[in-house]
Amino acid sequence: MIWITAAWGACFVAIEWGLRDAPVLWYAALRALLAGAALVALGATQRRPAPAAARDWAWITVLGLVNVTVAFAAMFAGVDTGATGTAAVFANAQPLLILVPAWWLYGEKLSARTSAALGLGFIGLVLVAVPGGGGSGAVLSLVSAAAVTAGTLLSRRLRGVDVVVFTGWHLLVGGAALAVVAAVAEGPAVIVWTPRFVLALLFLALVGTAATTVAWFAEARRSRLDTLTAWTFLTPVVGIGIGFAVLGERPTGWTAAGLVVVLAATWIVLRRPAPPAPHRPTDPAPAADPPVDPHYRSGGAR
Repeated sequence: MIWITAAWGACFVAIEWGLRDAPVLWYAALRALLAGAALVALGATQRRPAPAAARDWAWITVLGLVNVTVAFAAMFAGVDTGATGTAAVFANAQPLLILVPAWWLYGEKLSARTSAALGLGFIGLVLVAVPGGGGSGAVLSLVSAAAVTAGTLLSRRLRGVDVVVFTGWHLLVGGAALAVVAAVAEGPAVIVWTPRFVLALLFLALVGTAATTVAWFAEARRSRLDTLTAWTFLTPVVGIGIGFAVLGERPTGWTAAGLVVVLAATWIVLRRPAPPAPHRPTDPAPAADPPVDPHYRSGGAR
C-alpha cells in the first residue's frame, strides 16, 4: 500500500504536466485505454482465463463506466480547475465514503476507533478546502472519490474472475466510453506529442493505473475495506509534497493543518490495538501434594 499510494500521489503531477499538451477528457481516455490494453495483452501472454459468464461481463461493464469513465473524467477535470494538492486530497476521500457501504454490504462493522478516524478525516478535508481550495475543482474531485469508492465495492463482485484480466477489460470498456464522451465534448483530439507528454502518459497508464489498480483490487478481495482505504489518506500527502517540490505550489497553513489531521486519522485506523494484559492470579497457587511412599500401608506400618 505504501508504493500504491506513492504512485497515486505522483499521478496528480503527471496529470498536471500532461494537461499542458492534451485536452482533459482525451488525456483521461488515453490513460485508461493504454493501461487496459497493456493488461489484456499481459493476460493473453500468460494465458490467464477470460471471463465466461455473461454476468461477469455485465459487472465488468458497470465497473468500467463507474471506476473509469466517471472517476477519470472527474479526476482530470478536478486537477484542471484546481490546485494539484487540493485535488489530490479530495480525490482520495474514499476512506470516508466507504465505511458505511462496507458495513451495509459486507458486514464490516465500524469500531469506535474507525468512527473517530472518520470524523478526523472529514475535518482534515474541510481544513484543506477552506482557503480557496474548494470550488468546482473540489466538487469534481469528490465525485471522482465517490466513483472510485463504488468501483472498489463493485470489484468484490468479481472474486472468481482473474484480477489482471477483469482489470484490463474494465479499463478498456471505461476508456472507450470516455473517448466517446471526449469526442462529443471536446471534438477531435488535438494532442501535442512532446516528450513530456509521452513520459507523463506512460507513467500514468502503466504505473499509476495498470500496476496499482491490479494491486488495489487484489487487496480489496482479502482485506477489510476500512483498513485498506485508510492507506489512501497518504496519497494527498505525497501529492501535496510533490506539488510543492516540482510545481512550486506552496501549501497554506490551513492545508498543513488539514494534512496533520488526515495523518492522525490514518494512524488511528492503522494502529493495532494493544493486546490484553496476561491474567495474573492474586492468590498463590496451592502447594503440590507430597509424593506418596509406595511402601506405605494404612495403619502406619512399614
